[in-house]
Amino acid sequence: MKHPIDGVEAFIQIAELGSFNKAAEKLHVTQTGLTRRIQRLESHVGLKLLDRTTRTVALTSIGREFLPEAKRMVDEVGRSFDRLKTISRFSTGDIAIASVPSLMYRRLPRILRTYAAQHPHNRVEILDRTSILVIEAVRRRQAEFGLHVQPPNQPDLHNEVLVRDPFVAYCRTDHPLAGKAAIAWAELADFDLITLGGSSGNRLLMEAQLARSGIEVRTKFVVEYFSSAIGLASEGLGVAILVASIVENLRPDLTQIPLVAPVIDRPVSVIRRYGETLTPAAQALYSLIARDLGPLGGA
Repeated sequence: MKHPIDGVEAFIQIAELGSFNKAAEKLHVTQTGLTRRIQRLESHVGLKLLDRTTRTVALTSIGREFLPEAKRMVDEVGRSFDRLKTISRFSTGDIAIASVPSLMYRRLPRILRTYAAQHPHNRVEILDRTSILVIEAVRRRQAEFGLHVQPPNQPDLHNEVLVRDPFVAYCRTDHPLAGKAAIAWAELADFDLITLGGSSGNRLLMEAQLARSGIEVRTKFVVEYFSSAIGLASEGLGVAILVASIVENLRPDLTQIPLVAPVIDRPVSVIRRYGETLTPAAQALYSLIARDLGPLGGA
């Protein structure tokens, strides 16, 4: 049911000023318009709130009883609008996003540091998921938007590619491949490889592109986390195949070598639901990510 809040405001002003004329001037309406507001209010509640003659206006007993409640009602409406204006102006509020773990290791935290400085009162929940689960979290409204590395084949989601990460090889500095400026994928056939497994978007992208090039590689160790791959490579157990931006402050016993023929990269995308407006707090973070996410996180 629609409540005549403008009539309540008119009632309060008449009660406080004791005059229809003064109330109309303060509300910037005509006396006829003010009278209509009061008539709608009284019709809505089914009670007479004001007794008016040609010279005087007074509250009925019901009107006197209603006046404190009317003031509380208008004050609460005003506070609600003030809260909405604050949310709009300062992008305040709690948000949830989803991201593949590799972005949370280095690049996204740098952006979140900027966001936290700009919006110190906002709470951000980050769902660390594989690419497939990032998509599902956004689709099921568990997250307002997500960062993933899957191809943009989700017709119900808006997909914006922000950056492309090339795959590289990580190996010990004493490995036979360590001195090369670049390595062709075919050259890896004779070496033990360390790759990410499970539902890793990295692995799926790499295998798909290699299959299109007719290249087969032999994986000896399959791990879930890139830190595990780096640890195995540091022990000389193989060549870790990861993306270039995933490792910062590379260990002195490891080297990073570009992979070519073909150059394979992964698209890092931000996804959101079509036709839905992000909250101001989420839009502020979304804009920062779209602006600042780069191959090396701005480094």
